[in-house]
Amino acid sequence: MERYSGALEEAVDGARQQERHYQLLSALQGLVKELPSSFQQRLSYTTLSDLALALLDGTVFEIVQGLLDIQHLTEKSLYNQRLRLQNEHRVLRQALRQKHQEAQQACRPHNLPVLQAAQQRELEAAEHRIREEQRAMDQKIVLELDRKVADQQSTLEKAGVAGFYVTTNPQELTLQMNLLELIRKLQQRGCQVGKAAL
Repeated sequence: MERYSGALEEAVDGARQQERHYQLLSALQGLVKELPSSFQQRLSYTTLSDLALALLDGTVFEIVQGLLDIQHLTEKSLYNQRLRLQNEHRVLRQALRQKHQEAQQACRPHNLPVLQAAQQRELEAAEHRIREEQRAMDQKIVLELDRKVADQQSTLEKAGVAGFYVTTNPQELTLQMNLLELIRKLQQRGCQVGKAAL
């Protein structure tokens, strides 16, 4: 008798999984209609079905949320680093202006043109250094964000999420961003109406 009840439970669980898969697939198909037609064409029924299968147990939702949290922390850290650099540059400029004003006030009038020329060269050198430091910081930020994207792609690929693999192709990146947006929208719907009802 227990053997039959176990088989019945497995059949019921299988039916629930199938119903959940159908609900996710149906919701995905509805959300895809909101995307630009060029991306709708690239998201086949098979891709959407595979994505729905990956989403069945809810793990991918948790992974995506974790990746989003990490991304936000990284962006905030990089933003703060850039703000600190800008603040250092502002302080440097103020100190240089102050130093130049004090030197001009202490300078004899016949030496003023020579002093001003030297100060102009010093100012230009400081501005050049500031531009180089900002460019280096911006490059560092872009590289760090590119690394985060590759990490996210790799994580989602390892989790078996359809459409994800490490790439720098802009069209593929846009497609992956659209897939992530679909997952986020499903996640939001799931939170609002309960996972079983999606």
